Amino acid sequence: MTNAEIYKKTIGFSTRRLFWDFLSLLILAGLSVGGFFVAEKVTDKGLIGLGIGFLVGIVILVIILRWVSYTYKAGQIAMMTKAVTEDELPQDVIGEGKKVVKKRFTTIAVFFAATGIIKGIFRQIGNGIAKVGERVGGDSGNAIGSAISAVIQTIVAYLCDCCLGWIFYKKDEKPTRATLQGAALFFRHGKTFAKNMGRVFGIGFISLLLIGGVFFGAAYLIFSSFPVFFKNLAGEFTEILADGDVAEKSRWLVDILTNPTTLIIAAAVLVALFFWSAIHSTFVRPFVLVGVLRNYMKSGMEEAPTESSYAAVAKISPKFAKLQAEA
Repeated sequence: MTNAEIYKKTIGFSTRRLFWDFLSLLILAGLSVGGFFVAEKVTDKGLIGLGIGFLVGIVILVIILRWVSYTYKAGQIAMMTKAVTEDELPQDVIGEGKKVVKKRFTTIAVFFAATGIIKGIFRQIGNGIAKVGERVGGDSGNAIGSAISAVIQTIVAYLCDCCLGWIFYKKDEKPTRATLQGAALFFRHGKTFAKNMGRVFGIGFISLLLIGGVFFGAAYLIFSSFPVFFKNLAGEFTEILADGDVAEKSRWLVDILTNPTTLIIAAAVLVALFFWSAIHSTFVRPFVLVGVLRNYMKSGMEEAPTESSYAAVAKISPKFAKLQAEA
C-alpha cells in the first residue's frame, strides 16, 4: 500500500477527532464569553467571569480530548502500523482500530502511562543531545544547544507516535519491553529519519502560512465587529495591570492587552493558531506521519535494537534506564 492509500483509508480517525475539536472550542468559547457577560452584569468584574468560564471550559476540553486521544489517535496509529508492516487494512478500519487499542491497552490508564513514558524518554534524549551544542561554550554554545533542542522537540511528537506504533507491532511483547525497543530504535537508526525532517518542517511551515493566514483574517474581521466588547476587555486589563512593576517588566504584553486594537489582533492570532493546530494535526500531520512511520518500522524490522543500543540511550535518559531495570 502506498502512503497516500494508507492516509485515505485511515483519515476517518482524523475527521472524528476534528469534530470533537470543534465541539470543544464551541464549549470553551461559549463558557468564556457567557462568564464575562454574566459577571459584568452582576458584579461589574467581567474579566473574572471570563476567567472562571475559561477554566471550566478547559477542564471539559481536556476530558474530551483525553478520551478522543485514546480512542481515535491510538487507533489511527495502530492501523497505520498494520498497513506499513502487513501491506493491508481491514474493511472496517475504525472498528478494528478501536478493537486493537482496547486489546493492547486494557484501560485508558495503561495507555496514558505508556505514552507518558515514551514522551519522557524522548524529551530526555532531546535534552541530552542539546547539551552537545552547549559544550561549545559561551553564547554560541547556548544558541547551538537551543537550536538543536528546538529541532529535537519538534520531531519528538512524531517519534512518540512511531514508538507507539512499535508497541502495536510487537503484539507478543509486554508494552514496557516494546517501549524500550521503540525508544532504542531512534538512537540506533537515527539516520533513517533525517530525510523526513525537510518534509516535517517544510509542510508544517506551509500549512501554518495557508491555514493560519485564512483563519487569522476571518477571526480579525469577526472580532472587529465587536469593538465595545474588546474596549471593555482592554479596560479590565488596564485596571489589573496598573501595577508599576508588572508594567515595567512586561511592557510589550501590557501594551497589547490594554489597547483594543492590538487586543483584537492578539485574539485573532490565538484563534488562528488554535484552528491551524487542529486542522494541521488532523489532516496534514497524519500524511507526514505515514512516511515517517514506514521508515521507522522498516528500520526496526530489518535490524532490531541491541543491548548496546539500550546502554547508549540509558546514558542519556534516566527514565529509560529506570524502565529497563524494572522490565
